[in-house]
Amino acid sequence: MAKKIWITAAITGGIHTPSMSPYLPQTPKQIVEDAVGAYEAGAAVVHIHARMTENGKPSAEISDIKEIVQAIKKRCNVIIGITTGGAPGMTLEQRIAPIPALKPEIASLNAGSINFVISPGADVVRKKGVKYEWEIPYLESSYDFVFANSFKVLEQYCLTMNDVCTRPEFEVYDVAMINNIAYFINRGIIKTPPYIQFVMGILGGIPATVDNLVYLVKTAREQLVDFHWSVAAAGKFQFPIIAAALAMGGNVRVGLEDNLYVRPKVLAKSSAEQVIQIKEIAERMGLEIATVEETRAILNLKGTNKTSF
Repeated sequence: MAKKIWITAAITGGIHTPSMSPYLPQTPKQIVEDAVGAYEAGAAVVHIHARMTENGKPSAEISDIKEIVQAIKKRCNVIIGITTGGAPGMTLEQRIAPIPALKPEIASLNAGSINFVISPGADVVRKKGVKYEWEIPYLESSYDFVFANSFKVLEQYCLTMNDVCTRPEFEVYDVAMINNIAYFINRGIIKTPPYIQFVMGILGGIPATVDNLVYLVKTAREQLVDFHWSVAAAGKFQFPIIAAALAMGGNVRVGLEDNLYVRPKVLAKSSAEQVIQIKEIAERMGLEIATVEETRAILNLKGTNKTSF
């Protein structure tokens, strides 16, 4: 247990919609404030998606992402990760475009294809009251959505990140994706040790249970041997699963992208609230929280001065 762990904060994502919580960051200014607040609370990494200012719909525009990451960089030294998962409906070209354009230190790289279903959220929106017309059709459309990440796409995304020295954060939604990563390591396309983010509790992916987390880590040890890992869990599973991850020696991700609540029936007012909560849990377990620079060194990142924003 005598190790330092780092905390990632996923700020707004592409799953939740504005009607679900008044605290979900929507405008660039709100996303920036939430990211800086998470950093000040103890997060070493922030994971960034963009949204349209006028209605909170996920945005694939590089200009929107650039506005956000530039403003965060001016305010603090946090490690800024950019999504290549985007949101349902975005093309593969839109998802990868920010990497060569902005050359971030780190970026998500989804390690395989799954059914990615967020349609139950439509019922939540109906109960709370619909704020924007796009929300229910957007959520319901996922019932017929496959989050496609073929081997050809994985190779393209890996090579694109390698070209600009962006560290991939491999999002693993199910155990087979570990095998995918091992395949590309054996081909020399993925540099070692890889950084894995186990994402649990998405409808279509692996259920968020401690037994499944243990199995994921065990499988990764068998196939990858040496790797860094962290855990994100959806909704009500967030804190129980990431607390288990801490006990197992893993790092953790919180934030409003993954969970809108800080405790049952209590909405989180910011990602920082969740960072503070998991930081306190970790410290009570005898763990130290890694600084930004310590995390940067562990993950062998290139440094903020080598990005293009």
